[in-house]
Amino acid sequence: MDEEYDVIVLGTGLKECVLSGLLSVDGLKVLHMDRNDYYGGESTSLNLIQLWKKFRGDDKPPPHLGSSKDYNIDMNPKFIMANGTLVRVLIHTDVTKYLYFKAVDGSFVFNKAKVHKVPSNDMEALKSPLMGIFEKRRARKFFIYVQDYNESDPKTHDGMDLTRVTTKELIAKFGLDDNTVDFIGHALALHRDDRYLNEPALDTVKRMKLYAESLARFQGGSPYIYPLYGLGELPQAFARLSAVYGGTYMLNKPECKVEFDDQGKVIGVTSEGETAKCKKLVCDPSYLTNKVRKVGKVARAIAIMSHPIPNTNDSQSVQVILPQKQLGRKSDMYLFCCSYSHNVCPKGKFIAFVSTEAETDQPAIELKPGIDLLGPVDEIFFDMYDRFEPVNEPTLDNCFISTSYDATTHFESTVLDVLNMYTLITGKVLDLTVDLSVASAAEE
Repeated sequence: MDEEYDVIVLGTGLKECVLSGLLSVDGLKVLHMDRNDYYGGESTSLNLIQLWKKFRGDDKPPPHLGSSKDYNIDMNPKFIMANGTLVRVLIHTDVTKYLYFKAVDGSFVFNKAKVHKVPSNDMEALKSPLMGIFEKRRARKFFIYVQDYNESDPKTHDGMDLTRVTTKELIAKFGLDDNTVDFIGHALALHRDDRYLNEPALDTVKRMKLYAESLARFQGGSPYIYPLYGLGELPQAFARLSAVYGGTYMLNKPECKVEFDDQGKVIGVTSEGETAKCKKLVCDPSYLTNKVRKVGKVARAIAIMSHPIPNTNDSQSVQVILPQKQLGRKSDMYLFCCSYSHNVCPKGKFIAFVSTEAETDQPAIELKPGIDLLGPVDEIFFDMYDRFEPVNEPTLDNCFISTSYDATTHFESTVLDVLNMYTLITGKVLDLTVDLSVASAAEE
């Protein structure tokens, strides 16, 4: 271990593993360590026995739930946008050869106390029970504007500069009501709160276009895909990639102590009396607690059920977004469900997650609006965890720390953190202009 590396990575969460893979492909000498004896960190995948141990101590899971090894329960489940940034990273690095994806059945939104399919284009807008007849026509015009919008063709801009016009101003031009704005902003553009209304409209239009392109990619009921056997496969796939390019992996390394020189620059990591030297360090917040600050906490419920979520057309896998305004909250609530169709539990069972940015210390009460949509559950577990973000200056200490996972059940914000870190570490932007058609075969 007494060697020098370009980069040492601490923690095998998804963000750390993606970075480790990208940096190894770039030809950097990478050492990747984790204090745990398993991959995944906070985003690991648990079987039934591990889940019980985490939440119920010495209790054993009841036999009627089936074999423990048939469960792959992700601790941070997030669907992947089929045309989104993570898919581009997977193709860019050729990690797709280690993974199999399957489309997610449904994308729904909670509106006026009911669950509705998310309309994503002008034709679906006309059929949607979310809107009355006149509102449907207005929404259809807006959807056509977004579909036709091309940043480099001013003829499609309708005289508006979307880098200056706010989302609120753009929506006002089409006369859409608050209810319509709510599902467009939160279930299509996937904004987490309402700040976007006062920001330039270009970001929202791009997000809506990404949703529609992702939906068109598989002609399925949603724009999302998910790996067979769950997300636990992703960190391991990037770990394999890193190893192929010469990266070194060490799990189960206790007390990874980060060492600094007199100027406060990182110089290495010590574990079990040995020190590996490095020029730069990448880690999750738990390895450098004095260089991060708490920015919030996530409340979540994990449920095992024997039926799909009601009112979702019997979807075997589904996301339901509950916008903040519908619940009288400051942030959205997310409902994730997966099943045997993605090999995450035995046939006839379903795994559901309800998550939100916590506003109280009582997850069971706070998550009730989402839990009420699940119907009867076989088992339910409640959990809260703190969210951290770095406060250090990487140019001074050469430490690059990821932010904690948020409450969302989709990946776009997670990947942006990774790409920003990549640019900070390497000084260059990752080129993600890839031919997306090459991944389709593995994902069908």
